[in-house]
Amino acid sequence: MAILDKHKVLETNVTLLFIFSFIVVTIGGLVQIVPLFYLENTIEEVEGVRPYSPLELTGREIYVREGCYVCHSQMIRPMRDEVERYGHYSLAAESMYDHPFQWGSKRTGPDLARVGGRYSDEWHVEHLKDPQSVVPESVMPKYAFLERTPIHSNHIEDLLRSHRAVGVPYSDEMIENASADFRAQADPDSDYDAVLERYPGAQVRNFDMQPGISEMDALVAYLQMLGTLVDFSTFTPDESR
Repeated sequence: MAILDKHKVLETNVTLLFIFSFIVVTIGGLVQIVPLFYLENTIEEVEGVRPYSPLELTGREIYVREGCYVCHSQMIRPMRDEVERYGHYSLAAESMYDHPFQWGSKRTGPDLARVGGRYSDEWHVEHLKDPQSVVPESVMPKYAFLERTPIHSNHIEDLLRSHRAVGVPYSDEMIENASADFRAQADPDSDYDAVLERYPGAQVRNFDMQPGISEMDALVAYLQMLGTLVDFSTFTPDESR
């Protein structure tokens, strides 16, 4: 009871309550922040993670433009129900080249962090054109216009430069060849060896199965690479962090 009586002094004195609250919050903040100053990097580097290819990056821009992140997250939490449904929990390194990241805070639709390779290109195209045709209960709007909208590589070098300015390690070679790489990835008959050398694991094909390169090609290319860069069968987390 004596302790409670002393606590009443704080409860009845606004100035003391503010001072002691400030002290507690400051100590808690320092405990969280100070250790970060002693780490060279807060993101564990993971083998396989690379910058987006020009076509994938363009698809990501379309994904952001259409607000897909509003209904679909890209972050699998380390909880049993999430891991069993979606796959290995998300790693910070998988988002290290995302500006902005697409973690999301709401799931009207499923998480897409591991959607790459789960469905065929045909499925993605039909789903984007008419979501209810493959998922009857879906409330997703139709994006058929993507297939009818051609996309060009006129400004792809500028896009890569802008991402390099915020830390994405695009080399001069990547930027110089961005336009050629953009076209080659969507053309399986092209000489795409250089694309695979610069962007290991990039998938090369006509994603929407239509002549030319459309916004649908770019978006499907982006979706099909999500979660495919890290080999989780050999991945071992760095427990020293």
